[in-house]
Amino acid sequence: MSTAYVIITVITVLANVGNVVMDFANPKSVQANAAEVRVPANWIPWLAALKGAGAAGLLVGLLGAPAVGLAAATGLVLFFVGAVAAHVRFGVFHNIAFAGSYLALAVATLALTVAR
Repeated sequence: MSTAYVIITVITVLANVGNVVMDFANPKSVQANAAEVRVPANWIPWLAALKGAGAAGLLVGLLGAPAVGLAAATGLVLFFVGAVAAHVRFGVFHNIAFAGSYLALAVATLALTVAR
């Protein structure tokens, strides 16, 4: 297991867990961001659960189940491709860097998982 794989995966897990905590806290900023890209407010907890499952899967992959880690990394890449696509589709560019950053972490984690 490479040091880069461990470090990037842990950063990706922590970033997504932080995002999940914010989503479940459901402050007005999360609601406003979701509304801008036409995500209904009642979807926020479900989407947070998906990100949480991805983070948990990455952790399980780190702990010895590489297939679970691979599936989780793939799922997070697909999730954040969708998030970036929603920002582009609705012309919401002022905060696209957040979705793009999470996508970059997920892609890096996936690449390092495959390279293991």
